[in-house]
Amino acid sequence: MFAKGVDPVSEDIRKIVAQGRDAYTNGEYDKALELLLKALEQKEGMADVHNMLGVIYHHRGEMDTAQSHFEKALIINPGYTDAALNLSVTYNDLGKYDEARKVYSRALTHSMNQPSSLDPFVRGKLANMHADLAAAYKEIQMFDDSARELRQALALAPTFIDLRTRLAEVLREMGKLEESLAELELVTNQNAKYVPAIIQKGVIAFSRGQMMNARRYFESVLQLDPANRSCNLYLIMIDRVMQNQDHTEPLPQVDPNELPPEPTT
Repeated sequence: MFAKGVDPVSEDIRKIVAQGRDAYTNGEYDKALELLLKALEQKEGMADVHNMLGVIYHHRGEMDTAQSHFEKALIINPGYTDAALNLSVTYNDLGKYDEARKVYSRALTHSMNQPSSLDPFVRGKLANMHADLAAAYKEIQMFDDSARELRQALALAPTFIDLRTRLAEVLREMGKLEESLAELELVTNQNAKYVPAIIQKGVIAFSRGQMMNARRYFESVLQLDPANRSCNLYLIMIDRVMQNQDHTEPLPQVDPNELPPEPTT
């Protein structure tokens, strides 16, 4: 028997949703999917259930179904920031870029006055959206815009050292060497063996004519990656420069991105 005044159907739904949420949190998506769909069969208007189902379907690659659930979550609760950002990511994956930007802008505006802990999945996806746009700007040498997008990506995912290294590279190409080095220091403080960041430090030292420092960086990379082609080429150039250090020849300017690709096996 149920206590007086307690709706037995509602109690049952709450238990199912709680079990589904636990399974979802633990990454047991198949189990979560079954439980959450069962809950919706009994009660439709639950925004958080639709949001969790959207994430599950997105994970399964069923983007249209994911979109439908995120949209239903926002119909039920228009201020549901996580669902809005999830929908933006899904629109982007479906190639609906205008819709993605509109939903994303509304979600960020809403969240400014209502801070929330975003799902790491959402943060990562949004950071990568900014990073993709940054790469497009960099390709057409719009470096200011590229740096801005990378900073927005890092605001969402500050521990993504690959994005921070890319920001450092853009800053270097803009001639902002001190800012570039500051970003690279953050990267190597987080991971002292992250090869792309060490190479960038070596490139900056080389461009400044600091050959001994540059050699030290490139040789440390070779200890981690003995076959690294760009570092081997830089060491050859350093030897040539140091052999001619009494001459007035200008230092060769080489961008590691323009070097031949590493051989693949």
